Amino acid sequence: MQSGAPTVARLAATVILLRGGGRGLEVLLAQRNPQARFMGGAWVFPGGAVSEGDGEGDAALRAAAVRELAEEAGIVLADLRELVAFSRWITPAEVKIRYDTWFFLAPVPEGAEPAIDGEEVVDARWYTPAAALAAGADDQILLVFPTIKHLEQLSAFSSANALLQYASSRAVIPVQPRVLGTGESARIVLPGEPGYED
Repeated sequence: MQSGAPTVARLAATVILLRGGGRGLEVLLAQRNPQARFMGGAWVFPGGAVSEGDGEGDAALRAAAVRELAEEAGIVLADLRELVAFSRWITPAEVKIRYDTWFFLAPVPEGAEPAIDGEEVVDARWYTPAAALAAGADDQILLVFPTIKHLEQLSAFSSANALLQYASSRAVIPVQPRVLGTGESARIVLPGEPGYED
């Protein structure tokens, strides 16, 4: 947790890779190296920070998303236009390591299979959103708050195509959770939930 002034959130981009087309919906989750300083061992959507070489603005976010997907999961997206902006989450000001992360949706290229790098990422699996949430609830995999909230949203869709169609016609509104309380009593609240505006 942050004890002083809030840390500036670093720009980042994530890909929620989809498979299933019009028949169903699965997403790719990758397990971060348990030794990692940030979210070690957690199962997340592939992604990472924007670097100087990525450029600026929306193009930089898309370049970072595609680069990180290739590095962490071995899957190459040839066309940046395939990425559909889905959400933007900003780490709470109360947390020391902060990111301003854009989540993009993309269909998996035909025939592509994940190939983990073994360094940043040590495993990768396809899950239906509901199965991932169930695995997290059963402590089979470690899920963090933003991933859980995204999986909950995704579980409302019956197919990858339906999700992409929905996302392509909506505006992305930034979400910045807050941390209320300290220690074991600390809890995370989202905009609109009780206590957020206090």
